[in-house]
Amino acid sequence: MLTTVLFSFLLASAQVRDIPQAVKDAFKHQYPKADDVEYKDQLVKVNVQFTLDGENYIASYSNKGDWKGSEKEWSYDKLPDEVKDGFSKSKYADWDTDGVSIVILPGGTQQYRILVKKNDFQKKYLFFNTQGRLLREAITI
Repeated sequence: MLTTVLFSFLLASAQVRDIPQAVKDAFKHQYPKADDVEYKDQLVKVNVQFTLDGENYIASYSNKGDWKGSEKEWSYDKLPDEVKDGFSKSKYADWDTDGVSIVILPGGTQQYRILVKKNDFQKKYLFFNTQGRLLREAITI
């Protein structure tokens, strides 16, 4: 019993690992004016939460510092009319919207991600391009 408690304590107090310097360098180069920076180690990638010009972002990097994409918090009201129209014509138009983000991908591609939910058990992320076309959907918990 004592061994189990001691082992649990050691695991809880141990630092997982340092954030790779390549990630820190890539982030500082890409977002030099970022504020309130917080690195979140996901073992296979690193997410960086930050604010830029008063807006909340999350950037994702591989452990080698390769940028995988960024998300910016957004609101449904600020979506382009094409995206609102695409959503209103989708089979999810009668579901509640529960969050919106702009997803910025390598190569300059931009998508709009809308979290919709029908109830506590049916939730999905919908991804739209800038023309309002539904590109894909993903189940979420």
